[in-house]
Amino acid sequence: MPGNVASRSPVWDHPRAPDASRHLVETAEAHGVAAEDCLAGTGLTKAALSDPAVEVQASQELAIMRNLLAHVDQARGLGMEAGLRYSLGNTGILGYALLTSPTIGDAVTVARRYATLSSAFIDFLLHENRDEVVLEFGTDQIPDDVRGFVLERDLAAIAHVLPLLVGAVTTELRVLLEIQGFDFPREFLAIPGLVVEIEDNAARTAITFPRAVLELPMAAADPQTWAMCVQQCQQLLDRRTHRGGIAAQVRARLIQEPGQMPSMAAIAREYAMTERTLHRKLAAEQTSYRALVDEVRETIAVELLSNGLTVEEVARHLGYSETAAFTHAYIRWRGHPPSHQRKVARA
Repeated sequence: MPGNVASRSPVWDHPRAPDASRHLVETAEAHGVAAEDCLAGTGLTKAALSDPAVEVQASQELAIMRNLLAHVDQARGLGMEAGLRYSLGNTGILGYALLTSPTIGDAVTVARRYATLSSAFIDFLLHENRDEVVLEFGTDQIPDDVRGFVLERDLAAIAHVLPLLVGAVTTELRVLLEIQGFDFPREFLAIPGLVVEIEDNAARTAITFPRAVLELPMAAADPQTWAMCVQQCQQLLDRRTHRGGIAAQVRARLIQEPGQMPSMAAIAREYAMTERTLHRKLAAEQTSYRALVDEVRETIAVELLSNGLTVEEVARHLGYSETAAFTHAYIRWRGHPPSHQRKVARA
């Protein structure tokens, strides 16, 4: 694959609905490029992209992007044009989970947790301090030759559906939007009550806003519907990330003793292979030993917290010597502290 990507499995490397690819073809046709040329080498047809049951691989969508860029002379603004074709309905059950979230903070958590149910290629990174929250849109894993196009498209798609999700802001809210590499049209963020300061050609792409924003209610908040939608998102995610092969065996082994996680070397010995061989086999299945440990711990933590155990009890059950270490890990997994999960369970 062209371009430089990080060594870990890309966050975008997952099956996706055909909507985003269909919008790419529609954009191509608007510029006089035949659908067949845009889909060349992908094994996809225009008719298939209208079937919601069809799953498109990330590599196929990237190939469509490259075909589009190769056939259109002026690439500037092409990503935005494709992104503006996106609608909230294209996000399926994830869109309804976002729309009905009780607060903006809940919506951000859902967006990060279930990003693999969307067609986004950017990585959602959350940085918090006492006063501010920074939501950074990571692009380091996107291939170089399509990075600019992807960033334009994904940001335009987000901006297009954001007013519907947030609604009007009741009090004046000031945010900073940093954009890396291109000029972002101001009119895309014309939300009543929202004052956006845009810094073009910044070192990163991120939005910074007051921490208090996370507590603001969503325009269409509906806690009961939200809980049902989140459950369906989790079920869909579980089906897409179902483990097979050696990864399933290692995961099952780790679940046996979550409080005393064996080392990778110990697991390799149990399966009569070298640590290097185990690493290679897991990498071939798009995962790693560290990722499986986190996956098991996160799954068990959510279950125990939902069943009423305290944060301290869960930390001990998972083998953490300090509750603070568990809390830090949980925030890394879920984007919010474990106490939040207990509140959701009680609600």
